[in-house]
Amino acid sequence: MSHAGVSVKVFKYRLYPSKAQVKNLLRVLDCARNLYNMALAERKYGYQLEGRTVTLADTEQLAKRYRTTFPYAHRMFSQTAQSVVKQVDLAFQAFFRRVKAGEKPGYPRFKGRNRFHCFEFKQYGNGIRLDGRRLKVFGIGRIPVRWHRPLEGTIKTVRVLQRAGKWFACFTCEVPERHPLPTTGRMIGVDMGISALFTTSEGDKVENPTYYRSGQKRLRVLQRRLARAKRGSSNRRKKLVAVQRQHEHVANQRRDFLHKLSTALVRQYDKIALENLRVRNMVRNTHLSKSILDSGWSLFRQLLTVKAESAGRELAFIDPAYTSRMCSCCGALFQAFDLSTRWVECVCGLSLDRDHNAARNILKRAGWDTPVNVNVAPLPAPHGNGKRKRRSEAARL
Repeated sequence: MSHAGVSVKVFKYRLYPSKAQVKNLLRVLDCARNLYNMALAERKYGYQLEGRTVTLADTEQLAKRYRTTFPYAHRMFSQTAQSVVKQVDLAFQAFFRRVKAGEKPGYPRFKGRNRFHCFEFKQYGNGIRLDGRRLKVFGIGRIPVRWHRPLEGTIKTVRVLQRAGKWFACFTCEVPERHPLPTTGRMIGVDMGISALFTTSEGDKVENPTYYRSGQKRLRVLQRRLARAKRGSSNRRKKLVAVQRQHEHVANQRRDFLHKLSTALVRQYDKIALENLRVRNMVRNTHLSKSILDSGWSLFRQLLTVKAESAGRELAFIDPAYTSRMCSCCGALFQAFDLSTRWVECVCGLSLDRDHNAARNILKRAGWDTPVNVNVAPLPAPHGNGKRKRRSEAARL
């Protein structure tokens, strides 16, 4: 997102609160969740029972009363309370927009303890600010921060986030737009896949690391331990955090790999063509859904789009129809075949891997002149898997 030479960027840092601070952070998070549910109930039942429309201004008054009435709610900053009721308003706006568009509406839902993870400070300096190398939070105090990279630009808003028992601060900053990368004169077509994450028009294949499937054995063990734990016990909470951390570990591995992959593509190519895939529809296929979601196609597209825009690269999203079944040399259509067919041959003499053929068609459909690319560095290979190393194993490496 950018405007007038300025772009918006989010920086995420790990927080290390003390036990007392964690207790107060959880109280504020719980107060924010309760306020969200109250504002949702006010809008829902106000209309259902009394036939009246509850506006954002009405729920803002509710937020003011809530902070002065409920235990521990005074620890929640006033603008944080306003941002919570704004979330409810945005949820209803999205609901009505989906109804108008004829999509599945998805009425806003009440939030349980495990479905509300953050609270926000809308204006940096009001209720939250940096104090040396620590973050000073209203009602909490000074929290140590791990500054793993410099914070850039002007801080606008801050979100405090909990994930798998860990706490983070997300700073939304306005930063000057970077200058475009030097041109390379190279372009490429990319065909997304399952056995290989993608195949390029140059014939290179990037292995699919399948982080989720690799970590499934450990996840299965942790989920069984969770299922055996007594509901409501502190032991069950520990088991739940262990499951959440395994999911987080897999997600972090996938995100890290896709970051490196998208960065490499943007640095090496001026123009990149991909299929305009509708992942939401494709995951309805129960035989392929797990593999598609494990590949992270949507995340890859999102990262590539953001980085290409920042670097001044051109992206083209191509209609995927018949990219595999059409000869990339003469344009003839092959007879219908299933996923088990991995090699295609044409009467014109073309004999090619089906994904390589599809990637060449994708590049052709972009409508660019296609020079021969030279001096292209190899793309990053996946590393590790979804498993965690034990400390004894890590020490031997």
